[in-house]
Amino acid sequence: MRNNNIESKNILVIGDVMLDTYYEGDVKRISPEAPVPVFHKKSERSVPGGAANVAANLVAAGQNVAMMSIIGNDKTGETLKSILDSQRIDTELIIPLDRHTTEKTRFLAMNNQQVLRLDVEDTDSLSDTDCHMLLELLMNKVKNYDLILISDYLKGLLTFDFTKGIISIAKNHNIPVIIDVKDSKIDKYNHATLLKPNLKELRDLTGMKVVSDEEIIKASEKLKKQCNCDYVLTTCGGRGMILIGDNNPYFVDAFGQEVFDVTGAGDTAIAYLGTCMANGYSMRESVDIANLAAGIQVSKVGTSSVYWSEIRERMTSQIDGTIHKVLSGFMVDTFRKDHKNKKIVFTNGCFDILHIGHIRYLQEAAKLGDILIVGLNSDDSVKRLKGIERPINSELERAEMLCALDFVDYVVIFEENTPLKLIKTIEPDILVKGGDYDPNEVVGKKEVEARGGKLTLIPFVEGKSTTKIIERIKK
Repeated sequence: MRNNNIESKNILVIGDVMLDTYYEGDVKRISPEAPVPVFHKKSERSVPGGAANVAANLVAAGQNVAMMSIIGNDKTGETLKSILDSQRIDTELIIPLDRHTTEKTRFLAMNNQQVLRLDVEDTDSLSDTDCHMLLELLMNKVKNYDLILISDYLKGLLTFDFTKGIISIAKNHNIPVIIDVKDSKIDKYNHATLLKPNLKELRDLTGMKVVSDEEIIKASEKLKKQCNCDYVLTTCGGRGMILIGDNNPYFVDAFGQEVFDVTGAGDTAIAYLGTCMANGYSMRESVDIANLAAGIQVSKVGTSSVYWSEIRERMTSQIDGTIHKVLSGFMVDTFRKDHKNKKIVFTNGCFDILHIGHIRYLQEAAKLGDILIVGLNSDDSVKRLKGIERPINSELERAEMLCALDFVDYVVIFEENTPLKLIKTIEPDILVKGGDYDPNEVVGKKEVEARGGKLTLIPFVEGKSTTKIIERIKK
């Protein structure tokens, strides 16, 4: 079975770094010198911005991160490098040159309202000499990385030759390259694994209209073809994301979240996309999680990181905007690791028409440990086991009813006829089945006992079953 546990992969971020500085204060009067507001500064903070914010989000996702970029021989560059070092980002490949380090200073007044932004930057293109120097450094280090993430802010680092050189070196070593694109000269992105434009960038890159879904798909397909890349992921703001390249177009709606500040949402999205790709997730799983991460980011003020624990918590507690306790995808795969100090109890069944026998059975199961997980047969699985007329209630309805029980902690819907694959993944300490089972025939017993766990049989309430309820209704 493919292991989707989040591990610490080695990811190299190459791109334009900057320092995002925030002055927080208030505006209560107009200057007597000119008709302009007077900003009274109360506090100041600085965080990594641009490609450095991508790196910071990768660290928050538990990855080993190195940064390749250029900064100036100035105090701003020293501050930025010091912050990155403190976040355990490898800065060996950040090279100081004779230029200004990009700094964006935002003035935030009451309710975090941005009243002014001051930019200090150089956007001169990387020289041929410095380009060759950086590519030689990359050649010596490239084998250390599982994925390369390029974040292009058009600040002079990612010239045509440098970008092409990065992609060529990575391809020669079978290392995926994903790029947050900005440059309208799209030839420099040829043969990347994935390109991530937003709607404006997609329009600028292709010269096509990108209003309707159909137009976005056509423009994305054109970009994919022109750049000979495997995927194009277009971020559409409040409309979500569209992935091209994974068979049919894949749409994912924006995660429902109150928006406070869109700063850095794109950085967060591509950081989590890279994290999931490096960890072997499918492209659709990666896009789902990247979308969720971006949704969490916009609920925060300013440039900030989204932590893997926030992703887990939100995925566990919300499905389609409704509170649930349903686990799916990576949440199942990482569950044992995330709850290594808990005694996990597992049972399974169809639970088609929930009745008193189910309730008492699950109550007793919950008493055996810290966490009760219920494996729930999918609709297709129930049909194979019970016949074409079953289930009476859909899998989502059955899952929601189980989630409503306080003593059920989590529910997992599985497609197979037996829960063996699920048991091997979750690795429960206690496996529970009904008292009418032969202990030697219980699926998963051997696997649980091999880990030091045990099987417990709990008697069903006599005469209570879904089948009997259906028979009584038919009479």
